[in-house]
Amino acid sequence: MKPYSATTRGVRVTVRAFYLEDQSEPDQGQYVWAYKIEIVNDGEAAVQLLKRTWLITDGQGRTMRVHGEGVVGEQPVLEPGESFDYTSGTPLPTPSGFMRGTYHMIIPGTGETFDAQVPPFSLDSPHQAGGVH
Repeated sequence: MKPYSATTRGVRVTVRAFYLEDQSEPDQGQYVWAYKIEIVNDGEAAVQLLKRTWLITDGQGRTMRVHGEGVVGEQPVLEPGESFDYTSGTPLPTPSGFMRGTYHMIIPGTGETFDAQVPPFSLDSPHQAGGVH
């Protein structure tokens, strides 16, 4: 799958999404994707991911907002040059959709906060008539 990438204030976020055929049940309107995310600190100061906000849009344009602490139960601190990666997933009631998001970051040394963008990425399955991009 094609990687999507965005950089905000030296924080580079790269995403790859994968359709999970074995967990999906198209006959029941259940389509499932996994996505692998790599967060790299290309900046000059340590950063910490405190919270995340996701906007998940299905193929009919319905958007669900998900907000919470950290990612996969962690609030990683990344020193300059360090990276953190994780895999998560999402179900949809349609065979395609897309996601975008924000990581709410802090620079521990100064207390300054900023939002690092997660690039919009497409959720495509072999059951769709055409992708939603």
